[in-house]
Amino acid sequence: MGNSGSAVKVCPDHQGGINWLSLSPDGQRLLTGSEDGTARLWSTADSQCHGHFQGHESYITFCHLENEAAFTCSADHTIRKWDVMTGQCLAIYRGHTSIVNRILVAKDYLFSGSYDRTARCWSVDKEKQIQEFRGHRNCVLTLAHYSSRDVLEEEEEVEEEEKVSRDLLVTGSTDCTVKVWWVSSGRCYQTLLGHTGAVLCLILDAPNRELFSGSTDYTIRTWNIVTGEQLKVFKEHQGSVICLELVNRHLYSGSADRTVKCWLVDTGERIQTYKAHKHSVSTLKYHAGILFTGSGDACARAFNSKSGVLQKIFRGHKFIINCIQIHNELLYTASHDGTLRIWDIRGICKRNKKRLKKDRSAQGRSSQKGSLSRLFNNKVGCMVQQENRE
Repeated sequence: MGNSGSAVKVCPDHQGGINWLSLSPDGQRLLTGSEDGTARLWSTADSQCHGHFQGHESYITFCHLENEAAFTCSADHTIRKWDVMTGQCLAIYRGHTSIVNRILVAKDYLFSGSYDRTARCWSVDKEKQIQEFRGHRNCVLTLAHYSSRDVLEEEEEVEEEEKVSRDLLVTGSTDCTVKVWWVSSGRCYQTLLGHTGAVLCLILDAPNRELFSGSTDYTIRTWNIVTGEQLKVFKEHQGSVICLELVNRHLYSGSADRTVKCWLVDTGERIQTYKAHKHSVSTLKYHAGILFTGSGDACARAFNSKSGVLQKIFRGHKFIINCIQIHNELLYTASHDGTLRIWDIRGICKRNKKRLKKDRSAQGRSSQKGSLSRLFNNKVGCMVQQENRE
């Protein structure tokens, strides 16, 4: 059983639940988006709040942080761009007619998904809508983006109209479908059919041409993103699949059934189940051989990813943990209780590194024994062949 941990810092500045937490690419800042309609910017160096972004007319559903700009989307139907240094609102993207629940920034594009059944593409700099993706019969809940250059071989054909811009947007919806769209034309390239419940999460592995989708139908499905073919169905969960993480061809899935499962992507085999949660698993993150989870039971947990052993429980939040981030061996947890909590994970990271080192050493000895055995067998084989020739 894992030991309890107490937070090294509690940041209670928000006046409402925190719905999302984003880490900047350079790791210097964190952004929290809240039910109080504001976003706050935090320094990972001193854990202080260095920015307070105000302007939305309703709660913030999701946020995304770049090194120099922050993006927030809201139930007020808008998306806003902010200057991280001054806190000034740089742009307001208007067009959606209902709650905007997800945004994604890629290249010079800003993508958004909404309860109005559409996804949209905006120019980050020009505050202008470039494209609208219309075809879902219900809310668009989750987004992914890739370029066909990442998945198509040079000799494979691309339709003439798509040769200029090969960007594709993937959308998951409560209408039980996943759709793939050409960004340049707004045309639907593939509709992936198979789920019988809302699609809650997507994760993309473009180099391997694979897309993973998790659903309220209790399954995870793998798709070939070039052909649209369904490759595998992972069926062992007993509740909605809420979150996914892909690391080294291992897929981790968090569910309303209070477990996380680890699957081998190449075979579809479930190789580990992580238990101990007392409510749904709402978020997860893999770091240095450790699987960190956040749950509706208000606790975060750390598991040895290989053995499944619970190493630590982080207690202190009062409500569901909606998002976690990790930087410089600090764990950040954001909760519906309105607080951002910071936890020191150096101890468990250090212990895990020692274990990994020991495992590698054992594997090396085993491998060396195997090599010596093969060498011995080869020598015996050569001697036999020599005797036969004589």
